[in-house]
Amino acid sequence: MLGSTHGSLTTDLRARVVACGEQPGPTVHGVAASEGDLDVSGRPLYAPVPDLDRFFRPESVAVIGASDAEGRPNAGITRQLIAWAERVGARLHPVHPQRPTVFGLPCAASVADLPETVDLAVLLVADPLPVIEELGRAKVRFAVAFASGFAETGEEGAAAQRRLAAAAERSGLRLLGPNTNLNAFEKFRDDLEGPAIALITQSGHQGRPVFTLQELGIRLSHWAPTGNEADLETADFLSYFAGRPEVGAIACYVEGLKDGRSFLLAADRAARAGVPVVAVKVGRTETGARTAASHTGKLTGADQVVDAAMRQYGVIRVDGLDELQDTAALLARARTPRADGVVVYSISGGTGAHFADLATAAGLPLPTLSTAKRDELHQWIPEYLNVANPVDNGGHPVGDWRGRKIIDAILADPAVGVLICPITGPFPPMSDKLAQDLVDAAESTDKLVCVVWGSPVGTEEAYRTTLLGSSRVATFRTFRNCVTAVKAYLDYHRFTAFYRSPFDEAPRSLSPSFRKAEALLRPGHRLSEHAAKQLLRAYGIRVPREQLVTSAAAAVRAAGLVGYPVVMKASAPQLAHKTELGLVKIGLTSASQVRDAYRELTDIARYEDVELDGILVCQMVERGVEMFVGVTQDELFGPTVTVGLGGILVEMMRDSVVRVPPFGEDQARSMLAELRGRALLDGVRGGPPMDVDALVEVVLRVQRMALELGGELAELDINPLMVLPRGQGAVALDALAVCR
Repeated sequence: MLGSTHGSLTTDLRARVVACGEQPGPTVHGVAASEGDLDVSGRPLYAPVPDLDRFFRPESVAVIGASDAEGRPNAGITRQLIAWAERVGARLHPVHPQRPTVFGLPCAASVADLPETVDLAVLLVADPLPVIEELGRAKVRFAVAFASGFAETGEEGAAAQRRLAAAAERSGLRLLGPNTNLNAFEKFRDDLEGPAIALITQSGHQGRPVFTLQELGIRLSHWAPTGNEADLETADFLSYFAGRPEVGAIACYVEGLKDGRSFLLAADRAARAGVPVVAVKVGRTETGARTAASHTGKLTGADQVVDAAMRQYGVIRVDGLDELQDTAALLARARTPRADGVVVYSISGGTGAHFADLATAAGLPLPTLSTAKRDELHQWIPEYLNVANPVDNGGHPVGDWRGRKIIDAILADPAVGVLICPITGPFPPMSDKLAQDLVDAAESTDKLVCVVWGSPVGTEEAYRTTLLGSSRVATFRTFRNCVTAVKAYLDYHRFTAFYRSPFDEAPRSLSPSFRKAEALLRPGHRLSEHAAKQLLRAYGIRVPREQLVTSAAAAVRAAGLVGYPVVMKASAPQLAHKTELGLVKIGLTSASQVRDAYRELTDIARYEDVELDGILVCQMVERGVEMFVGVTQDELFGPTVTVGLGGILVEMMRDSVVRVPPFGEDQARSMLAELRGRALLDGVRGGPPMDVDALVEVVLRVQRMALELGGELAELDINPLMVLPRGQGAVALDALAVCR
């Protein structure tokens, strides 16, 4: 797991770089990473792409433990694999020590007796470990292990899974599973055209709704049931599918990520290729996280971090399997939008208003149609009906030649990129003609046409034949799923239009600041405020003028040098929250106040049994907005950077945004835009706007610190970071740092 090895790996690699001037050269799935492919912590910057062609389209397959004994599970599986091998044109070899033939096919007694080197071995055995070693000697490229009883069962099973993964790595083959199923060998329809959905699931049953999209005319190309991911993982299939020309979108059901970094590298590859990734990631709640862990034995990670990481790389996270299938289907088939504007068109004012409310609440742009366009529409729609958007045609125009004229006129508007027509129920013959007009219009435009067919029956000719028979109309059954999918469609294409891979901009070499900072770290200890601020100074982050003193007389001299008014604070490594203990004095304006404050602070420290390293006499900084910027270590993704409202508002408002390094200035600014309290930085009640540029610079410097010190820095908390009026910068008034 990345979370359990990240620190030691980073430290060891950095030691080689600094001491020897040598660039580290780790491997990823056995592929050496070149110098330019590593960041400052020695981690790969680009996703390796496993060659899975021979997994999905093998020339030869071995079934270990094959059987034709009726009533036995292995017999049913063997029969299914024989049928699959015939479909993909593969030669299948049963393997069983006690059977000369299986379903009429010659059966080898062991792997060593196979008549040829096979591409894929399917293991129908309770203990796959000894078989893996045999397969390695036979130079088999891929294996699938169905057996359960591994990491999903607890620590003993996890240990067995680690032994299995190690055996696969030694053998040189790639392993799918254990605790997987037959989904990779399903029968896919080959009579469907257009871009396909590739499916990745950790729980096979959860992929069924997406798989059955084929019955609605939507093509599927692959299904990867990753199971416990002892070796091959979600990220491997993401990287592979992103490069397949037939794949228009990737749909994922994820219970836990094996390695956060690998997932982000794979998501980055998909974003570069313009292949949308839609994912259900369970574990939003504590109960969901426990259930997921018990099922696949994976870390689920802090959900806020998972959510932020997915959004950083354009992964569209949805909540339900119905949303997964509808959103993936739309993104796979729809063309790039020509405009962002969405128009709602209906035969009922109530239906249009209802849908428009949902769309607006979701953030879909519903532009008001121009006066000229409204005048044009009123040629066919009565004057008393609203056509500004939503467009209400009153019903009757859809039954004759006017219906198509209205649709074409809306789609001709350059501000319109999406037309949505909610049909709450069938009302033939008008609904039949409306459906046909929408299909015909969709065939003659490069804009997206969506229909919501609200009938619970779903057997109507207009739905089953007309709408589902069109590859250009996106048909939904619920308002909510349509809104979710269209929002994802517009957001994704807006994202890819400006996407720049963070890994391209990630630092490849250590900065001069690193050497200064590393000397300040104390492994396994918390730093005092004074030491933590020295760490910030090393990375060019501004702190107040201050001096650490150990006597009242020295405090008075320091106050004179710093300049009144001053703040005085106790400084000790164990002091995380000084204010609650009365160990902070602010607004001191005279020598006598400084002397009194010194005595009071040291008295409180003695009473609280706090061993001070001194008293800080600090410049008092006012007239700004208190923010916080911090670094924490996530189990899956390693160092993360968080920004939010600071001071006492941290616990009160819980208004914060997180990102996973590396990221650039655009992401730093988007973090601020996501804060609920963002308006405070723009100036409120006549106050001046704050120095947002300086805040962004602090976030980027903290990110650099997180990348370079990730193995040694467990936690960093700058709170408050006082952001001053525009042009005056930002000052870290307090800081906490914990070393690994």
